[in-house]
Amino acid sequence: MNAEFTEALEQIEKDKGISKDILIDAVEAALISSYKRNFGSSQNVRVEINRDNGEVHVYAQKKITDDVIDDLLEIHIDDAKIVNPKYSVGDTFESEVTPKNFGRIAAQTAKQVVVQRIREAERGIVYDEFINRESEIITGEVSRVAKGNVYISLGRTEAILGPGEQIPNEVYEHGDRIKCYIVEVKKTTKGPQILLSRTHPGLVKRLFELEVPEIHDGTVEIKSISREAGSRAKIAVDSKDPNVDAVGACVGPKGARVQTIVDELKGEKIDIIKYSEDAKEFIASSLSPAKVLLCDINNDAKTAKVVVPDYQLSLAIGKEGQNARLAAKLTGWKIDIKSESQINE
Repeated sequence: MNAEFTEALEQIEKDKGISKDILIDAVEAALISSYKRNFGSSQNVRVEINRDNGEVHVYAQKKITDDVIDDLLEIHIDDAKIVNPKYSVGDTFESEVTPKNFGRIAAQTAKQVVVQRIREAERGIVYDEFINRESEIITGEVSRVAKGNVYISLGRTEAILGPGEQIPNEVYEHGDRIKCYIVEVKKTTKGPQILLSRTHPGLVKRLFELEVPEIHDGTVEIKSISREAGSRAKIAVDSKDPNVDAVGACVGPKGARVQTIVDELKGEKIDIIKYSEDAKEFIASSLSPAKVLLCDINNDAKTAKVVVPDYQLSLAIGKEGQNARLAAKLTGWKIDIKSESQINE
């Protein structure tokens, strides 16, 4: 190796942000293994790379003793003093043992180590970037689909949209640009693993934050969300400003804001509910689009009995119980729905 090697390390330090000294220390450690592997030595050795000109030197290290047991690891004090009278028992004696053709091995080893360290550093940069973006929304491009997983390109890295995180019946084509919710960022031996979701309730929340300025600035607050991805979602909102209609803000002019979100979710229906501190009022609203006639609650058991008109019973319950199920998730109450006729009987 030569001065060009150290210049290259300085350029890597500038471009990649990896310290030149850290790289050199890593190369020195790798060269010790290379020396022992190629020259069959069981000696203790130290490798030193000149920081200025890139020259490599290998030094055998021996412990100075007055009773030598192993010539490879120890040297007698009398022999050491011939080289330097200042040596004493217990010191470490060094002698250069750099092989003539070690430069070629050193260059090859250095290249492997530097490439590996650059790869590790780049992985670390990607991990640091995305670990702080958990629970956020991100836009990526579908790069491939394999074994049920959809791989999303995020620029410098690729994320995974697993089978359980995909909206039912949604088709993903190469090149499609889609928005996803970052569920988790894991550090693995192969680099960061970014797990995405299209089914997480957080995706709906983040989409509303993007589309509704009143939510983004804190005027309107999302209190709770319940969702069955690909079919229906309910979102409860409240306004901190009495002059701002929370539901109206989310719906937008002529329904434009909520329609943008529905389009992103491929037609998933969204019920926007006005939140209320009054449990009866909130539960009644949560069963929208059905109209509630009566709501009786048990605060201790956190259960509610709701009465709806006969003709709206199926609407209140929903297909396969979906509307009632989403209302229960949204409010946190167990809801029992009855028709007027059932109550009268």
